[in-house]
Amino acid sequence: MMGRLTHALLTTPHNPLPRLRHREFRLGVTLVLAVAVISLWLAHKPWVAAHGLSPLTIGVVLGIVLGNTVFPRIAHETAAGVDFSKNSLLRLGIILYGFRITFQAIVAVGWSGILTDVATLTLTFMLALFLGRHLLGLDRETAVLIGAGSSICGAAAIMAAEPVVRAQSHKVSMAVATVVVFGTLGMFLYPAIYPWLGLSEHAYGLYVGSTVHEVAQVVAAGNAISPAAGNTAVIEKMLRVMMLAPFLMLLGQWLRRHQQHGDQTRAGLGIPWFAVIFLAVSALNSIHVVPAELVNGLVALDTVLLTMAMTALGLRTHIGAVRQAGVRPLLLGGLLFGFLVVAGYGINLAISALS
Repeated sequence: MMGRLTHALLTTPHNPLPRLRHREFRLGVTLVLAVAVISLWLAHKPWVAAHGLSPLTIGVVLGIVLGNTVFPRIAHETAAGVDFSKNSLLRLGIILYGFRITFQAIVAVGWSGILTDVATLTLTFMLALFLGRHLLGLDRETAVLIGAGSSICGAAAIMAAEPVVRAQSHKVSMAVATVVVFGTLGMFLYPAIYPWLGLSEHAYGLYVGSTVHEVAQVVAAGNAISPAAGNTAVIEKMLRVMMLAPFLMLLGQWLRRHQQHGDQTRAGLGIPWFAVIFLAVSALNSIHVVPAELVNGLVALDTVLLTMAMTALGLRTHIGAVRQAGVRPLLLGGLLFGFLVVAGYGINLAISALS
């Protein structure tokens, strides 16, 4: 059964799969899965968990290390499986991500929480495009990826945007690195400045959920104050995650309108189908027709798939290409982080005053 499924996924009527690629596929997937399992194991270690490092982050780091040491010597024997993990498993992982959220989160945070997320997301992403393209001179793909990761949900948003943007692996890795660095910084900064913010625990949770990058970092920063603040932060954060699907649809249409004359690489770009299914899965999860045990299993499977995708991305990332990018992507990530901390606080206060 698995063999037929693998063949169907990798074969098209116009491009039959050679027998050699079956072996490349099996070895590549096995390699990626092995590193992903190690990443999952490390993520559950107390010290690692306390610092909010997700399996996705660990996976891409281990992948980059192997990708610049061991992997080049075995790339020809594993390429098909690694690329399958980086592309097809990524899309499946984004679809299953929908089982992590429900539309009931909207009711829980109220219209002020929704408006806060929409305003923060929109302004952060627009600022990323302006600063990245016009101030720092970055290419559009890098600016879009860093903007997506900063404004929505960190590495998961970057990985979800990658099939739409069709950026090179080193650009995706650079974007992931920036949101990991500043998201981790925010995880420690927000609890430290809480006494001076003048916010209730509920308002602090909304502030954290609407501005911190990764879900794991939101959990850590929120619960550092209280469980109530942590719960509010997670709900607000998951509302941002729900905006991923419409964001990807709008991004696809925007890139299509702005494609360069004669550029055929985006000629067939339209609405990303996996984003539509992601939204449908979220709706299905919201009506609670899927047994809770099955949902928990699918969420666990999703973590494995996304970790595999991040690992494969790391394997395909070359340090030389990252070095060529310079400090500008990191600078963009830093500027956006500063905007989220300062302007995000102002947005939260302004919308709270209106509600």
